[in-house]
Amino acid sequence: MEIIDKIKEELEKGKEEIKELAEKNEEKIEKMLDKKKTMKKEKKKSVELDEIPREQLNALAELESLQTEKNLDPDLERRKKELLERAKKLSETIAETKTEELKEQIKAKKRTDMLVPLDEYVKSGIYIGKRAVTPDMKPFVYRRRADGLAIFNTDLIDEKLKEGIEYMSKFNPEDIILVCKRQMGWNAAEMLGKLTGIRVFMKKYPAGILTNPNLPNFTENELTIVTDSWLDKNALNDTLRVNKKVLMISDTNNFAKGADKIIIGNNKSSKSLGLIFYLLTRGYCKARGIEADIPDLEWWMKEEESPIVY
Repeated sequence: MEIIDKIKEELEKGKEEIKELAEKNEEKIEKMLDKKKTMKKEKKKSVELDEIPREQLNALAELESLQTEKNLDPDLERRKKELLERAKKLSETIAETKTEELKEQIKAKKRTDMLVPLDEYVKSGIYIGKRAVTPDMKPFVYRRRADGLAIFNTDLIDEKLKEGIEYMSKFNPEDIILVCKRQMGWNAAEMLGKLTGIRVFMKKYPAGILTNPNLPNFTENELTIVTDSWLDKNALNDTLRVNKKVLMISDTNNFAKGADKIIIGNNKSSKSLGLIFYLLTRGYCKARGIEADIPDLEWWMKEEESPIVY
């Protein structure tokens, strides 16, 4: 809200500057015209240059040149308007420059408010998508690399992670399940479950566990965290079938259909998933007041050569 208020304040200030500059120019021109009429009335043949400030003298000289060259005496009002418009455009340029500077300040502030430093996002590869980009994910893509891979906007990654943490924190640990069939995310997912108390399904999601109350391992949850909608489609479909909420980690090749909230980013690598699960764990524990000995980020982002064996 502070940044928005600052922007509004700058815009209002810009409007006042425009108005003030226009009024000053109008007043100057009126004075020049009055002075010229007085000069004619008194039949003065010349005016000492020192009597007229240089800025007014230049403007008056321009008016006289136009009047003499094109006999525009009846059109002085039009010329006055033109000068005022020029003054207004100049003021708008000044205001626009200030707005651009403010945007840069906001951008810099955003970077300092990120969940982790920008270079950690870069190091994890969370911003690297796939060649396929679904319509759902297109708004979050910044550009394509030379090899055709889509690149996520890191500011939006951070924003969506914050939203995901906030949304996830509304639910009790016993009401959440995390489904991660992708092997590269197993170690980090397991640690998330251990620290938060959230139930985690890795390797294989038991069919019907959310939909069939006759099963001995039947589970009632309120939120399902889906790591990849392609690999974890059974869990996603079961969650939607029982009308529960979905928090989805979405790469550029994922469809966000059925998701109540999405986290955007690379959901294919151990470093990227490690960073995502680390931030979810840290944010959730902080929001819920859970005391946990969370490993440092280096542990979560270590390269996984082989998955956990169960």
